[in-house]
Amino acid sequence: MTAAEAAGARATATAPPGTADSRSAPGAPAATRRDTAGATAPTAAEPGTTAHTPAEGKPGVTVSAADRAGGDLARRATADPLYRLVAYALEAAHGRAPAAVWSAPYAFHLGSPGLVAAAGWPAAAAAAPRTDGLVRLSSLGHPADSCDLPLTLSGAPPAAPAWAVRPYAVLRALARAGFGRGGTDLHVQGSLTAAAGLATAEPSECAVALAVADVHTGPGEEPDRSGLARLLAAALPDGDDALRRAVLFARPGTALLLGAGPRPQRYVPFDPAAYGARLVLVAVRGSGSTDRAAELARAVACARRAGALSAWPPGPEPGRSVLVLLPEARLTAVRAAVAEEFRDRGRPVPRFLNIAVAGAARREE
Repeated sequence: MTAAEAAGARATATAPPGTADSRSAPGAPAATRRDTAGATAPTAAEPGTTAHTPAEGKPGVTVSAADRAGGDLARRATADPLYRLVAYALEAAHGRAPAAVWSAPYAFHLGSPGLVAAAGWPAAAAAAPRTDGLVRLSSLGHPADSCDLPLTLSGAPPAAPAWAVRPYAVLRALARAGFGRGGTDLHVQGSLTAAAGLATAEPSECAVALAVADVHTGPGEEPDRSGLARLLAAALPDGDDALRRAVLFARPGTALLLGAGPRPQRYVPFDPAAYGARLVLVAVRGSGSTDRAAELARAVACARRAGALSAWPPGPEPGRSVLVLLPEARLTAVRAAVAEEFRDRGRPVPRFLNIAVAGAARREE
């Protein structure tokens, strides 16, 4: 039984078609690094709080109504904390309010060829345009490795911290396509780390591409997601294009079936919660890849004995986690059984992360 079958994802030929459709280069100039470890996020939009304002009059900086509108997200008490944090962090790191903030879901494979879906856990990117050809990158995940880089369209890329290599490659490809040639202030942040076992690069890359393209797209227009998917595939061919498609085109409660020809993607039902099931990511904490593989096998075997229906890796290759599909009524029993098995052997108990089947990347207002 495949994961899709076990989950009730019944693909048919008449399924509705998709809508819209670390390494530094030797000899390259070194990046200018800035430490933002001291940046703190606002706890609430309290009376009397002094807001950061866009850096008007500074070289390379343009200030528009969009800048101020995006910056309001940092102080909106009703906004999701992650997006408030990303908007505020851009201001704290670069002295700029964001012109756009985009969220992008983490994505996963379903164990069947070409079948992917998005998870209800997002990465986010905040962007503001520049005019001096400078790229300024920051992430609270790497607080001591913010950097200022010249935006070059050809030749060897400038030396950069390992985490910034892929975002810079995306910005460079966007600039070649006409988006952000004047430079960009960018902050990137995820809600999960690599320890969870879901791919972290693809959602971040999509969030960056959408945020920067959005800043340079006409009012009321959406960035061209199909075009951005092609751009990312060309700029970062080592990435997982199927996961990027899920990030860009997913729908809640469905999986995306990828193929070739005139209908490169179709949607099929995949909504465990709709029929009393749960999808859970189980991540082990072994020290080495061989150790993790053995621990994952133990966790899966234990989960199956306790009532799990199926299990499969979230990526094309085995890693540090598995997705487990189980009846909702068995969730507590499965967690308890796995935890007991690991404790009895003196091993760290695996992490359990509930996964909702979510929709595609979106602009956060």
